[in-house]
Amino acid sequence: MYLTTNKCDGQGDCIRNCPSEAIRFVDNKAFSCMCCGACFEACPNHAIFENKYGGYVVDRAKCNGCGVCEFTCPIESIHLDNGIVKGICSRCGVCEDVCTKKARVDTDHMVLDKQMILLNSLKMVANTVGYRAGVKKIETMKLPVKSDKVERICVATDAEKCVKCGRCAYYCPTRAIEVIIQDDGYCVGCKVCEDVCPTGALKDGLYDKSLCTLCLACVENCVNEALSVEDFKIIRSTKGDTLYSNEDGTIVCCLNCGLCKETFDSKALIRQENALRYDPSLDEDTEENKEKRLEAIYKCPVSTLTESEDNKLFGYCVSCGKCVNVCKEDARNFQPISWDGEVSDDCISCGVCVELCPVDAISLKRGSINVDLDKCIMCETCGMHCPKDAIPKTSSVKYEISGGFNYIDENLCVKCGLCKDICPEEAIYTVDISNEEINLGTKNKNLRFVVDDDKCIYCGACMNVCPSKSFIFEREFNRVN
Repeated sequence: MYLTTNKCDGQGDCIRNCPSEAIRFVDNKAFSCMCCGACFEACPNHAIFENKYGGYVVDRAKCNGCGVCEFTCPIESIHLDNGIVKGICSRCGVCEDVCTKKARVDTDHMVLDKQMILLNSLKMVANTVGYRAGVKKIETMKLPVKSDKVERICVATDAEKCVKCGRCAYYCPTRAIEVIIQDDGYCVGCKVCEDVCPTGALKDGLYDKSLCTLCLACVENCVNEALSVEDFKIIRSTKGDTLYSNEDGTIVCCLNCGLCKETFDSKALIRQENALRYDPSLDEDTEENKEKRLEAIYKCPVSTLTESEDNKLFGYCVSCGKCVNVCKEDARNFQPISWDGEVSDDCISCGVCVELCPVDAISLKRGSINVDLDKCIMCETCGMHCPKDAIPKTSSVKYEISGGFNYIDENLCVKCGLCKDICPEEAIYTVDISNEEINLGTKNKNLRFVVDDDKCIYCGACMNVCPSKSFIFEREFNRVN
């Protein structure tokens, strides 16, 4: 709930702007609904529900104005006006924003501040406890320690050095690397042909016909089908006099995040010393196991995980280092990757990351996000789907919102205007309904909020900031890299 501090001078901006009329003066100080939930528990029609910010909202489509909530409210905040329930705080935060004296305080912030003070004081006590004349020092108190960052070790690609020739993908024993070459049929300089040639007929880009036995190992193993046979001679296809440059190609690798292990709860897939290990002999051939395996494949953030024709997994990194050893450009290396949970100022609290995080490590807060680093496994799903690129990522994989559906349900809208304020595309506008016979009892009672489909990018910022869950919302993603 929101509290009023002694800074309040009774100007009443919070009262005038509260969309649900949940604030009133008591002894010339603003006093508001406590969000205790008594009305929610007592409502016989289940017309009151708790939103994600800890506030409560009335579904006017279900409410019949019986007044049970009014009689149940312990502080007499709830009242009915022409059959419409008012006085219930949705924790929209408007009161805090409009208070010029900064007298309105979110109790969630107060609790966090007091917890930090308490922990710091306990640390001081722990350092001194146990000292007394003639008494041996007892074991100091151990406090729970929260992580300040999350780390994982993987084989990363240096984008500035990588030429995306596909050599690493060819040698990866588990097919955990995918290199996309833009144009088929041209030599990209991977030199796999030189490696597989048993006679050394191919060397440093040159072909010695006198050494060639036409075993065709080079043709069969060429990563981009750039070699062919013509008149008993190996022909290499290039663009002009130079090798084909795959600068616009992409390389996607297993992140070694372990999400597959988290999802595929099977003794066949384990994690040892930051590396995945898979034993197909332990992969049970049951329907339940097949469903878990498919779910793990579906959730793989970079889509390298897949299964063979006999339903065995591949596409996971075993950290063997083969790609590091064979890379001619020194573009592949073992690296520790870390994240402290910080995001850039571009974050619009759209909530895409919250919705898609497979381990529920992210929660929404106004203006940004909270990341539980003890839960986060750095799968980068959040960064790959972030519409504003506010979350850091190492993978080249990127998803964009391709379309969706967005509509405001008038039966739930409390007219707070937060959706209109937060929309990065100015896709939400208001329509004057003053001529209609409607009384919503809010500061915007003569306005209806509408979504402009032509401007909406379906980022979800409006849906997630809405304290009353009044948005009927869907979106679709397309992978662009």
